[in-house]
Amino acid sequence: MYKISKQFSFSASHILEGLPQEHPCSRLHGHNYVITVHLKSKELNEVGFIKDYRELDSVKKYIDEKLDHRHLNDVMSFNPTAENIARYLYDTFVADIPELYAVEVSETPKTTAIYEADSK
Repeated sequence: MYKISKQFSFSASHILEGLPQEHPCSRLHGHNYVITVHLKSKELNEVGFIKDYRELDSVKKYIDEKLDHRHLNDVMSFNPTAENIARYLYDTFVADIPELYAVEVSETPKTTAIYEADSK
């Protein structure tokens, strides 16, 4: 099995609903997010790639246009936790990137949430 990954970044704010009022994440705050898309395949294409990294430019374009410097509560119809964002991005891109098997979302250098497809 071959695997590749590529990172993207954006800055955004959010408020997490359902937390106690004294919890810091229940207040408006922001992160410098790092998104990593993970692809895998049993086969390589004729060039020797799973996918040319440049073919992932649509991910960067989407992140830049829809998420960067936004308030995530305004652009997402769910509580924008790192876990939910990972699933959302996976669902957004898997139809166009069938080799995609996981999306990783880091809000800080020490925290990561991963959504991984069950059947790939």
